[in-house]
Amino acid sequence: MKVALWILIFLATFCFMEFMAWFTHKYVMHGFLWSLHKDHHKKDHDSWFERNDAFFIFYAVVSMTLFYLGSYTSFWYGWPLGFGILAYGIAYFMVHDIFIHQRFKMFRNANNWYARGVRRAHKIHHKHLGKEDGECFGMLLVPFKYFKKKY
Repeated sequence: MKVALWILIFLATFCFMEFMAWFTHKYVMHGFLWSLHKDHHKKDHDSWFERNDAFFIFYAVVSMTLFYLGSYTSFWYGWPLGFGILAYGIAYFMVHDIFIHQRFKMFRNANNWYARGVRRAHKIHHKHLGKEDGECFGMLLVPFKYFKKKY
């Protein structure tokens, strides 16, 4: 029973993180912390790193805190919660930084319907250089219209 609950919590956390990514991207990154995110839309430096990378650190600290709580307290839920956040972070990194932005030259030839849809949605998001008028703030789940051939 505990293993099934562990897996359920892990999967629910992973799925919830897509909402958190959308919410954080729309209301925090394109809101009061635009100063950290704007270099992701309009590169104003020569570094490989972006100020935008600080958002990864935040979620990594949350995940590590949950691992700590799962290890040193009776809050065993910390493990599946922490792993759900970690797994989403890895998926986000693979899709966003490696596949879409090619920060590492991998997955360049991925050309299935899902890959094209995610790439199109992100391209539409980046056509806006400012923090206003943005669209497509999610990462793994994007509106169905970007999977249609007219794009």
